[in-house]
Amino acid sequence: MERSMMKKLLLTCISMFAWQINAIGQEFQFTVNLNYEQLVSQQKTDPQSMGQLQTYMNDFLNNTRWTNDEFGKEEKIKCKLNVNLTRSVSQGNYEGNAQLIVSRPVYNSNYETVLFTYVDKNFTFTYLPNTQLYFNENTYTEELPYILAFYANVALIFDYDSFSNLGGSPYVQKAFNLVNQARNSSPAKRGWDSNGDSKNRYWLVENLMSQQFTPFREGLYQYYRLGLDVATQNPAETRTRVLDFLNIVQEVARLRPASVVVNSFFDAKSEELFKIMIEGQQEERNRAYAILTSLDPSKTQLYERLSL
Repeated sequence: MERSMMKKLLLTCISMFAWQINAIGQEFQFTVNLNYEQLVSQQKTDPQSMGQLQTYMNDFLNNTRWTNDEFGKEEKIKCKLNVNLTRSVSQGNYEGNAQLIVSRPVYNSNYETVLFTYVDKNFTFTYLPNTQLYFNENTYTEELPYILAFYANVALIFDYDSFSNLGGSPYVQKAFNLVNQARNSSPAKRGWDSNGDSKNRYWLVENLMSQQFTPFREGLYQYYRLGLDVATQNPAETRTRVLDFLNIVQEVARLRPASVVVNSFFDAKSEELFKIMIEGQQEERNRAYAILTSLDPSKTQLYERLSL
């Protein structure tokens, strides 16, 4: 209950509190965007079946009960899942990629921060309209619900970690169990197996399970709850917490270079990190510049303004 209780304290819509108690629902506010233009150009699909597919993904993510905590309407975790289908090798068999974006509000502001973004290049599954898909977290059933369940648990990891120290640990274990089930049974092993893509689902959860990444996950609580959430009252404290976290990330990256978790963090946070640190003293900006350009060299042009 710790994460849910903490989030209640952060809500600013106090007038809605009594209504929210009677509006308990599932954990997510997922928006699924499905792009299948490439399939249309290949004449390998029809809009009706794609509409049913999008509805299935929305319903599965938003209507499944993923935790034992109670979530009011204003507490739901906001996520986007952008799916791009690129190929249909046979009827009902699809290949493509997906981008998961998880966000949460920052206390006492109108700002929503992106907690995590992840690009899955192995979004391969089977779907036939009007066919029931089954999901059992303890036994591999079918590919699409297993991939979606994995995304849901990853979203829970980063959301719960941001509200309490290592609060997402139960969902790390759940995601790990899903990977183990799928890597032994899935026909699309490239997305689940250690021998597949170095940024696939296996390596994402391997990072999150690893003790080498425990300081990173502990740092997420420092970054969000003790950093961003006090930004309006104490921006200097926020910058201190951000710099402390960047030092942690630097050490983790030294132990595990080019890891999917660290790379995904900077994909999500580069603009935010720049905006926070540009307000600091020159010494703070210089420290941030040195770390950021070493860890996220592709964004050097953005970070260069910190050193001016």
